[in-house]
Amino acid sequence: MKKLFLGIFVVTALGAVSCKKKKVNNLKEEFRVTYADIVHASYEDSYNKAVEMQTTINSFVDAPTDAGFTACKNAWLAAREPYGQTEAYRFANGPIDDANGPEGALNAWPLDEGYIDYVDGMAMSGIVNDGTTTIDAATLAGLNEAGGEKNISIGYHAIEFLLWGQDDANTALLTPGQRPYTDYLTTGGTASNQDRRGDYLKVVAQILVDDLNSLVQEWKEGGSYRTSFLAEDIDVSIANILTGMGVLSKSELAGERVFVALDNQDQEDEHSCFADNTHRDIILNFVGIQNIYNGAYTRVDGTVVSGTSLADVIEKQDKKLKEQLDAAFSAANAAVNAIPVPFDNALTLETAGGSGAINTAVTELQALGDLIAEMGSELGLTINTALPE
Repeated sequence: MKKLFLGIFVVTALGAVSCKKKKVNNLKEEFRVTYADIVHASYEDSYNKAVEMQTTINSFVDAPTDAGFTACKNAWLAAREPYGQTEAYRFANGPIDDANGPEGALNAWPLDEGYIDYVDGMAMSGIVNDGTTTIDAATLAGLNEAGGEKNISIGYHAIEFLLWGQDDANTALLTPGQRPYTDYLTTGGTASNQDRRGDYLKVVAQILVDDLNSLVQEWKEGGSYRTSFLAEDIDVSIANILTGMGVLSKSELAGERVFVALDNQDQEDEHSCFADNTHRDIILNFVGIQNIYNGAYTRVDGTVVSGTSLADVIEKQDKKLKEQLDAAFSAANAAVNAIPVPFDNALTLETAGGSGAINTAVTELQALGDLIAEMGSELGLTINTALPE
């Protein structure tokens, strides 16, 4: 009787484990669809805001005014809001940074300003002023990172520089770049080659729109990448998603985008140094990771795309780890939002390894990255949070 009871207990226990595994796998499948929906929605928002920015830029270049120039800057800032959240899809074997991906054309940084246009002490530097380089999409795209990784000719930060110009080296002024709108006036304007500068700005805006549209097409219902993504082994998908989240949190964001700038004490290392928008870059990159975990993305029109979340998956697998992750997300959220503005001046107020707000954000993002890797291990996956070589 005792042996029979023990046998029933073992069978019951095995059945419970099998049932739990089935429920976890079902949640994984549901989460994968949620992830694809969120990715598509956020790229679509990024594309739409880029189109709005392009329209504003084209209108300004055709008839430059101070008000029009301000509108261009505001449109750039608005366009960064959805795109910053999409950085969480990088490092995940997706179309953004595969062999033919547009990431380097969209968001490469830091850039050598003198490669594009005039800088302090070099009034005739850059492609804008060389008088020979054809300003069209093929040429400018071909010049991106030609001869050096800082030779950035296109993307968000090229547009940023063309709108704001160099930021003052005196960060205590607490101001972004001060390029005048008259740099685009072809009659009575400032600087030189105003027509070429205007053409350049229009072309890079068009390239940006086209690159974002390619990502929207890949991730839409029936899109090439989305179709293959939803058909691959579920654990491959989950491992890729977690890798993207972990690498961004621990290595790319905490390391390359925040700690390097703090350690070097150099505003040239900050992400959006011309517009002084780096604090938003940091927050939005974190929000992108959090969106995936929570299975919800708030679109620019206020509607929410949501479904089964990664949090649902790990709660079914390990409730204690889920509680640790919730706490880590809360701590990282508080830390990134506590970074003083502007970031370039905040860099000068603390040192790497100290107890300042920037270093605290680095520590919390690294801890979150470690827990994301632990989440992978709990799901039977191996997650590497180091930047790929």
